[in-house]
Amino acid sequence: MRRTTVVAAGAAIGLAATAALAGCSSTQHVGGSSGGSSTGASATGAHKPGGVVTISNEQGQTWSCAFNPFSPSYQLQSLGMIYEPLVYVDALDNQKETDMLATGYTWNADKTQITFTVRPGVTWSDGKPFTAADVAFTFNLLKQDPALDLYSLWSAAGLTSATASGNTAVLTFKQNAQTYFYNFADQVGIVPEHLWSEKSTFGGKSPDQWSDPTPVGTGPYEVNPCTANNIQYTANPHYWQPSEPAIQKVEYPAYLSNDPANNDLASGKDNWGNQFVPNIQSFYLSKSPSYHTWSPPVSNVALFPNLKQGATATLAVREAISYAIDRTKISDIGENGQEPPANQSGIITPTFSQYQDVANLQTSGYATTATSANTQKAESLLSGAGYSPAHPLNLTVISITGYTDWDADLAVMKSELAAIGINLTVDDETNGTYFSNLQNGTFQLAYYGETGGPTPYTELREELLSQNSAPIGQPASTNYERYSNPAVDSLLDQYATASAASQISIIQQVSDYMTKDLPIIPVVENVDWFQYDDQDIKGWPTASDPYAQPGPAIVPDMEQVLLHLYSASAQ
Repeated sequence: MRRTTVVAAGAAIGLAATAALAGCSSTQHVGGSSGGSSTGASATGAHKPGGVVTISNEQGQTWSCAFNPFSPSYQLQSLGMIYEPLVYVDALDNQKETDMLATGYTWNADKTQITFTVRPGVTWSDGKPFTAADVAFTFNLLKQDPALDLYSLWSAAGLTSATASGNTAVLTFKQNAQTYFYNFADQVGIVPEHLWSEKSTFGGKSPDQWSDPTPVGTGPYEVNPCTANNIQYTANPHYWQPSEPAIQKVEYPAYLSNDPANNDLASGKDNWGNQFVPNIQSFYLSKSPSYHTWSPPVSNVALFPNLKQGATATLAVREAISYAIDRTKISDIGENGQEPPANQSGIITPTFSQYQDVANLQTSGYATTATSANTQKAESLLSGAGYSPAHPLNLTVISITGYTDWDADLAVMKSELAAIGINLTVDDETNGTYFSNLQNGTFQLAYYGETGGPTPYTELREELLSQNSAPIGQPASTNYERYSNPAVDSLLDQYATASAASQISIIQQVSDYMTKDLPIIPVVENVDWFQYDDQDIKGWPTASDPYAQPGPAIVPDMEQVLLHLYSASAQ
């Protein structure tokens, strides 16, 4: 499903840094070096235009026809497709970089300042020229309206200025900012100063409250038109990459639940899927030799316990829950084996196995909980906290309406927790209500999956850094459980300037606190769901060519995929 699509960030303070890019250790990156491409995304050569891509991705709601790239609720529809980043970073391919609106960059010696060379000859979709001033304006806009700063660049990252001169844009920070490269280079879509600087553009609203219904970007597509039931994207005639995009139209229907989305995928009506498909072999893959799937693990789906109020603030209760659930059973039944069981350390394996502190996981007692429950241990812990089947603990977990695999996961957990004395009620909520409750901390347990990134640092920092949190009733950017540990904060802060070996050690130490404090309870490994039909549309990412995260709900990767696709029948 689309669970990691949006950066589910609070409106008041944004996500803190996510990725430390070990591959960006050099001080200079000019187009074509360090994995970059001076000509942008497409590596397939020129293809004749034609073909339609139709997306099957259940969002649990109809479209609001809003495209503000700084809104957690709307970023899915706009980042990459319409508003492009400076550099694309591929989390699946050793942080390989592709130059987009920048053709290169240079760091100063202590990594406190980065200078981007801005791509010449680019125009906005309204025909106006794109310049370095647009880049500086975009980052300064995040300072002027902090609700737009989803990645806390002006606070956590220490951004102090954004300036433009000629064809260069310069970002200056208080401290080494290399850790934040993924955030400011890959995750921020550049917006046009000539529109976003005018108060009249926003119709009396502040930029963070603006829906941006008719977006003007540099990306390969324009919105034409949008309705509650479907977004139609058509090729941008002003796009800067020659002969791109080859796919001239993208249809994005709104699906309220998995079943109709999966039916359209299996019938061939849709050709790009991004959700859980039960019994995928018989329901989908067997229907056509042109149907395929590849869903790489990228992060965790976890129970987020409220650490500030209620029974879940008690460590023994969280430990009992973690011991009581059989993650393999949940994987097999709830996810049809398509999402592997997670482990309490929070380290995704095999993707990030080198970061796993195996010894600690063994001694913590949680090493075997991925394969079986320890009901006896769970009962003992819960009894010590004052609960038992005779005197049960009543808990409610929030989830999202229409996420059928999550419902199945939670049904298994409900049964397993009942055996030790926890009555679990599942509350399925609409997307908007769910994220509001998640961000404001108005829940006992929440079932959720963070986005992750190029290393485990991304997800762990999102989940554990105290600066990402907020008091109950105020929106947190991430760290929805409200975890605060100075030792973990210190380790995460050290990561930015540490050597590669030390970074692994730091991640291992941070993951040790996952087994000690149980700030969250990982359940299954969150994959980037991906199904595709290559009968006519060619150029999809694969395990042997992971040029982008493959699902259409991942941004800005979605743009990269579309720039590689083409219609065979149009050639």
